[in-house]
Amino acid sequence: MSYFSINRTVLVGRLTRDPELRGLPSGVSVCSLRVACSSSRKDADGEYHERPNFFDVSVYGAPAESVNRYMRKGSRVAIDGRLEWREWETSDQQKRQAVSIVADTVQFLDSPGGPRNEQEQSDDLDSDQRGGSESGEDRELAGVGAGSEDAELVF
Repeated sequence: MSYFSINRTVLVGRLTRDPELRGLPSGVSVCSLRVACSSSRKDADGEYHERPNFFDVSVYGAPAESVNRYMRKGSRVAIDGRLEWREWETSDQQKRQAVSIVADTVQFLDSPGGPRNEQEQSDDLDSDQRGGSESGEDRELAGVGAGSEDAELVF
């Protein structure tokens, strides 16, 4: 029996929806993301076709709150994490299973304010003029370490 195993995954893609933050009964925050990554395949005629792949990602702890605060649908992101398999039973006694990604590291690839809408950016400018803005360090947050709408996304 081998004692060596590797469970690592790295993704670079875009969020297909806004992050969803919630709290666990233990008090730990968890942020759920859906990331789209495209791959190219050559068909029999020699032409390349892009095919999107969609992945569910979970980020835990304080980094989950940062991801929720700074990222939006369409944000570019790099994720380093591990695959996690889970199994459950539905209310009608059917067994289900799924594989998702638990992020160890989340890297923000957009510049600060890039994916946010114009109203939020305008609110930030108003806040700057009143002196109630975050520090420059917060705005330059580059990433964090961590323990049918998909079709609308442009790659």
